[in-house]
Amino acid sequence: SQLPELATYFKARRLLIVTTQSVARRIAPTRQSLEAAGLAVTVIDSTPPEPEVADVLAIEAAARAAGAHDLVVGIGGGSAIDVAKILAVLLAQNLNLRDVLTKKVEIGARGLPNVMVPTTSGTGAEATPNSIILVPEDELKIGIVSPYLLPDAVILDPLLTLSLPPDVTASTGMDALTHAIECYCSKKGNAFSDLYALESIRLIGRSIRRAFANGQDVAAREDMLMGAYWGGVCIATSSTTAVHALAYPLGGKYRMAHGLSNAILLPSVMAFNQQGNEVRFAAMARAMGLAVEGLSDAAAADAFVQALRQLNTDLNIPNSLKGFGIAASDIDGLVEGASKVTRLLDNNPRPMTRDDMRAIYTALL
Repeated sequence: SQLPELATYFKARRLLIVTTQSVARRIAPTRQSLEAAGLAVTVIDSTPPEPEVADVLAIEAAARAAGAHDLVVGIGGGSAIDVAKILAVLLAQNLNLRDVLTKKVEIGARGLPNVMVPTTSGTGAEATPNSIILVPEDELKIGIVSPYLLPDAVILDPLLTLSLPPDVTASTGMDALTHAIECYCSKKGNAFSDLYALESIRLIGRSIRRAFANGQDVAAREDMLMGAYWGGVCIATSSTTAVHALAYPLGGKYRMAHGLSNAILLPSVMAFNQQGNEVRFAAMARAMGLAVEGLSDAAAADAFVQALRQLNTDLNIPNSLKGFGIAASDIDGLVEGASKVTRLLDNNPRPMTRDDMRAIYTALL
């Protein structure tokens, strides 16, 4: 309902909405209100989960064929928002997506004005300078990172998340929690990101089980949406680490949902990172509301890692990679893929070797 007001703010007359078919049906009244306000609206609802290069190029071609636009609106989960963010740049500048992905060219300026409206509480993409795209030939997801990808405006409406089924609530919620935890542990962490990371952990820790059990719990949904947003703010000012690095090849080759792969990896990677970082782990345990008062930092850190395993169990998320078509013979390929994600591995609080990665993957089979 606030989109007409934002369109006026950006002096926009022709809106491009990037979304999915299911969301497009839900926002039909929004489109009608925009058109009633005298705005021309183009809706592209072909955004798939885990979009590939070809998907983004097809959406770009459809947008160009529809004519010029002066405001891009991304409505949906992280995939729709990531596509909308990079599309705003591609439509405004003479850039080739493949050249941007391979870093042959850098994004040098902001794109079209854009508004992001998340319908899941997971990626925090509405707050990050990142756009994640799957490159099938490399069996890997690649993150385009630029300050020019930060959205101009964000609408956070928990009512848009009430229809999320429990399994999506669980996987996207664990994705958001992973962002906060990793950014708090990252070598790039700082006073600003620490503040929002702990608040994200607090909100998600107290509400993810409630949102999973009762999707109509608006207060829990609001906590989850704000927690995911703060997690995105953390990514924008800190960085994710080895959990995401090890998850990328799982999504790239096996098409595992991003939040699910993060959730499965999170306890194991945090058990690895715990050594030497007990003080921070104890702080996260307290933020999550665990009964750790009076315990040593080491004991509180142990409790935190165990709580992550229990949280997966409570959310019906497996604590292993069994059942996803991954065999022991695939481990070397996974390690090779993960080791390429130096953008994230370099920020891990504890150096992780290929042997360390192999041990983590193997233990999860």
